[in-house]
Amino acid sequence: MNPRVILHYLSLIITGTGLAMLIPFFFSLTESGESTGAFLISIGITLGIGVPVFLLTPSRERNLLTREAITLVAGSWIAASVFGALPYFFSGALPSFIDAFFEAVSGFTTTGATVFTSIETQSQSILLWRSMTQWLGGMGIIMLFVALFPILGIGSAHLIQAEMPGSQYGEKLTARIRDTAKALWLIYIGMTIAQYILLRFAGLPPFDAITITFSTIPIGGFTATDLSIAAYNNLWVEIIVIFFMIMAGVNFGLYYFLFFKRQSSRLFKSSEFRLYIAILFFSGTIISFNLLDQMGFSIGEALRYGAFQVASIGTTTGFVTTDFDAWPAFSKGVLLILMVIGGCAGSTAGALKVIRIIALAKYIHRRLLMVFKPNTVIPIKVDGVALPESVISRIISFALLYAILAALGFMAMSAIGLEPITALSSVIAAIGNVGPGFGMVGALENYAFIPPLGKGVLIFLMVAGRLEIFTLLVLFMPSFWRWR
Repeated sequence: MNPRVILHYLSLIITGTGLAMLIPFFFSLTESGESTGAFLISIGITLGIGVPVFLLTPSRERNLLTREAITLVAGSWIAASVFGALPYFFSGALPSFIDAFFEAVSGFTTTGATVFTSIETQSQSILLWRSMTQWLGGMGIIMLFVALFPILGIGSAHLIQAEMPGSQYGEKLTARIRDTAKALWLIYIGMTIAQYILLRFAGLPPFDAITITFSTIPIGGFTATDLSIAAYNNLWVEIIVIFFMIMAGVNFGLYYFLFFKRQSSRLFKSSEFRLYIAILFFSGTIISFNLLDQMGFSIGEALRYGAFQVASIGTTTGFVTTDFDAWPAFSKGVLLILMVIGGCAGSTAGALKVIRIIALAKYIHRRLLMVFKPNTVIPIKVDGVALPESVISRIISFALLYAILAALGFMAMSAIGLEPITALSSVIAAIGNVGPGFGMVGALENYAFIPPLGKGVLIFLMVAGRLEIFTLLVLFMPSFWRWR
């Protein structure tokens, strides 16, 4: 493993983060200018470190080793968050750096958990940057730079696999990984433009439309209001947001076949897509009936609130139209399960992913059959394709690690004094990149009250969840750092 190679590419990510800050910087010039200086300083520091390191660590083109790719991916997400936190810190919006770092990590990982106690009092340039971090992180930081810079073509397949481990369950879309990255980003940008236009037609001002869009397509959950989507009380806005949340939770590879290959049948033949839609529809139906029965809502209100929150939590977006923490225990239980399941592999959603639920269910079925048919060979198939045992092993390992991290996180958050439902839901919301939980981190609450140690735990879980655990945990193995 060559540190110069890692630093060379890492400096490119840092430089790109600084260049992205130019957008809110120029936007700040149209305001009172209270955040202009903060962005100027942040850009200066970020480019002042990124550019010289890139120039001083020339790298000969060669395939990146797997360990180098893993280190670069994990380092890129941490570095982007560290430098992405600078505008919050220097503007005074979040004077504690741990809070600024928490907000940046929550943004880039598209978690949507916030430490802002008052969002609407912040400058619009800060709120724009806040939503931009989610949009940049949604498809993946590395994926973006693979699409933009040919220099990352060397070993880029290792980088994508390290950043999006779940993508291994789908087939290769194009012969070149850079072409795949470009195609997926075109779809991502197209969805962004479409939602923005529709939100404008629905009556939202340009700034609100762009910040909501920047948080919907990456399934992030940040808004420029204290009450999230509830602040607009606009049925058409909610319908548009529901549609694009559900779209963003679908495997983007299916959209590639739909839009680039004109193979619409791929979408409906996908067992993951069908189950994903079925889960959302079934959950929305039973929650709506529960709200109708227990909360005294009208049929329209029950359907409106139930459908939106199921789409929001089920896709791990985290938008809010009502205080679901005040809902009946059954409805909250369903939402908690949805936080764990998440969306489809290859989407911008977090959590376990539906494809893993399918594989785990088939594995359990196979084990049950083998109790009375021990010599039977039963392959585990998804959409008619047998999954290799190595993939099955990885899925089981992922599920176990997910449960272990959730349990350890729960104990850690309980140890610092959080009551059980707050401790548990904060951990599930962090590792699943959901955002809001229950209790003191509920729908209309925030994470500002959590002590620094607790925020550190949640930061770790947010990054682990975004990188699907393996890429981050492997860095703590001594054997990973051995040179041979």
